[in-house]
Amino acid sequence: MNQFVNGIPISYILGLAGILFSIGVLGVLIRRNIVIIFMSVELILNSVNLVFVTFSKALSHISGETIVFFVMAIAAAEAAVGLALVIAIFRHKKSTNVDELQSMRW
Repeated sequence: MNQFVNGIPISYILGLAGILFSIGVLGVLIRRNIVIIFMSVELILNSVNLVFVTFSKALSHISGETIVFFVMAIAAAEAAVGLALVIAIFRHKKSTNVDELQSMRW
């Protein structure tokens, strides 16, 4: 296994991915705005993509980069459906605060 990816040590890239993942998890757990929560989930998915690409390059396999395309497709679908739900909830409740959404009834 190559310890460097384009001259950057793998530990630096994995450290960055860990920091991005931690920020995303904290955003999901701490914030109460639906849009911020969706952005935090996207940050988590991007940090996982960074790990996949790093190991794919280090091991000289294309399988990690292939998985990234599937993760990006799932993230795009999640963003489209999530944004549609946020717009529908905002039109009805006039708020995007998660604490104010206590039931699934309209």
